[in-house]
Amino acid sequence: MNTASYLERRNKIEAYFDRTALDAWKRLTSTEKVSGIRATVRAGRAEMRNAILSRFPADLAGWRILDAGCGGGGLALELASRGADVLGIDLSAQMIEHACAALPEIAGPGSLRLEAGDMLSASHGEFDAVVAMDSLIHYKPDQAREAIASLAERTRRKMVFTLAPRTRLLMLMHTAGQFFPRSDRSPAIEPVNGRQLVSSVASRKGLDCWTQQSSQRVARGFYISELQEMTRS
Repeated sequence: MNTASYLERRNKIEAYFDRTALDAWKRLTSTEKVSGIRATVRAGRAEMRNAILSRFPADLAGWRILDAGCGGGGLALELASRGADVLGIDLSAQMIEHACAALPEIAGPGSLRLEAGDMLSASHGEFDAVVAMDSLIHYKPDQAREAIASLAERTRRKMVFTLAPRTRLLMLMHTAGQFFPRSDRSPAIEPVNGRQLVSSVASRKGLDCWTQQSSQRVARGFYISELQEMTRS
């Protein structure tokens, strides 16, 4: 998907995480003490990571999995430890460099490769499953919808990803963010109706082999995210 609006958004996200957010991300994903707000985000992310992992079998031998927007690589490492061959892709080259240096060895029979790049690139090939934890939340609904459809075309079994639910708190945060100077803004979180968005993808011609599964919401203080799952018949 190389529309002008998607590329503009992608480039903004890449610049933010490479130039602004990396140090904060390192602290968030470490074990060092953080502020109360960041602590809720850390706890929420841990709960969501476990929720995503619960949608997969304990033995993933023979699975090839894409972690689309892998960040620090924690989720990718867990999947590889279950036996999967995992490719983690993130826009931020600095994030990938940090992940490669910080992650421990895989405690299992799988493999893990981390690369900087576009998670939607067809050059990555086909996968048995795709996970995308909080990497679609910065894209507008139409962009997220097209991204999910693009990934679904190259996925054989399952997709598990998160979206920002349209809650009152997230809508207030989204509105408040518009008042910060443009140079200080992170890429805005885009709240969506997740079930409606996923249903619209699964109803497309050529993608009607996909079935929408139950969703799961995690809300811990300033971390609010909703898991969506699609399986292919």
